[in-house]
Amino acid sequence: MTSRVGIIRGVPVLFSVVGWIGVALTFVAAPGATASERAFFYKDYGDILRAYVDGRGMVDYTALKQNRGPLDAFVNKMASLDRSVYDKWTDKEKVAFWINAYNALTLRAIIDHYPIEPSFLPSFRFPKNSIRQIPGVWDKLQFEVMGREMTLDAIEYATLRTNFNEPRIHMALVCAAMSCPPLRNEPYTGERLDSQLDNQTAQFLKDPDKFRIDRTGGYVYLSSIFKWFGEDFIKTYRIDKFADLGATEESVLNFVTGYLKGRDKEFLESGNYQIVYLAYDWTLNDKSPDSGN
Repeated sequence: MTSRVGIIRGVPVLFSVVGWIGVALTFVAAPGATASERAFFYKDYGDILRAYVDGRGMVDYTALKQNRGPLDAFVNKMASLDRSVYDKWTDKEKVAFWINAYNALTLRAIIDHYPIEPSFLPSFRFPKNSIRQIPGVWDKLQFEVMGREMTLDAIEYATLRTNFNEPRIHMALVCAAMSCPPLRNEPYTGERLDSQLDNQTAQFLKDPDKFRIDRTGGYVYLSSIFKWFGEDFIKTYRIDKFADLGATEESVLNFVTGYLKGRDKEFLESGNYQIVYLAYDWTLNDKSPDSGN
């Protein structure tokens, strides 16, 4: 076991890296099947998302907790997955199930503590109905996956960010807050991963609370996600066309411009503006009747 220091949603933390872990899914595979013959799908998890997540990515946590059996069953499947199954998947299939695992286990963490009780010190900084009120939610809560214990940090930092060059994961990993990307009401799959991540990014950038341009004032407002994880975009998206910017912001802006058109794209490519990172709203993405959302 090794330890690493990371920035978890803007907060430095120390977390443990706990081996290789797989994620369970319902699958059909004939003995000796080739890669193209290994059909697999997330039917049970997809049913959960369709039942409790709306088109805006809001979750009915009250109803989900009252009918938590299917989610608990999916989590239990993750605990018993054979590593040899995971090893046969393509990188896109692996990235898809890690995203699904992170999001599913986040749902599990929320309903295990729902309704969320505010903690004394976090209440001074974060909303009372926030994932930030759950002690150790990312670096201490343990979930059994493939027979081993792991944290949400281990999925995001020690697995996805370490083993795969796919910065678009930051448009898909949902930490149950209003400023997070919206939770899709369908699972990610290897076959559709590129189109799903592109769609997630496009939808994220359409939300003025996450990205917007002020031409009159000369400002570009970016989600704090791009500040916390901007370095992940350098390898794929760095290009020397944005004046007076460092490698991280150059890469992020090049990534963003790929999803813009017309005047917005031209404005970003002009470089004649200041970058401002938006405050992060940690309010729970709760659509339950009493949540007020």
